[in-house]
Amino acid sequence: MALDCTSLTKLTLVLCVAARGFPPVSGCSGAYGRAIPPLSSCSGAYERAISDFCVTKFSLDMEALDQSLWCSWSDTFQPYEELTNCTFFVALKMHCFWPNQLIDELFIHLHRDYFHDCALTGRLLQDPPIRILGPFIGVPVLVTLLMTALVVWSGKCCQGIV
Repeated sequence: MALDCTSLTKLTLVLCVAARGFPPVSGCSGAYGRAIPPLSSCSGAYERAISDFCVTKFSLDMEALDQSLWCSWSDTFQPYEELTNCTFFVALKMHCFWPNQLIDELFIHLHRDYFHDCALTGRLLQDPPIRILGPFIGVPVLVTLLMTALVVWSGKCCQGIV
């Protein structure tokens, strides 16, 4: 999903509004040396901002994408990255911690909604192909056999058996 000029302009506008339109929330940030109150003191406005600016755009991007492509990382990477960056910038502007429990719950909820049918096969660790794995197994085995033969031969040679 490529960004055209119009959608890039809209994204820039949304991020500019998000960066300038939120008043600082007292109680969420603190200066060094002072106790920092818990995150719950900014969760209401922060949660609304995340929902209005970030989740709404992510939902529209995902709905624009064919549902059969939701499990394709190459197709969903850009909206997912934009959502992550958006939540970070909103937290930064509102002086809230990031990541936090609200963001964790948001991503768990979004994964349940959009990615619950996706198989893990594409993301699981796999053995490399045999053309790569073969030399890493074969060379040490051959060196071990060669060294064993060399030790046995040198032992027989020095004792006068051969």
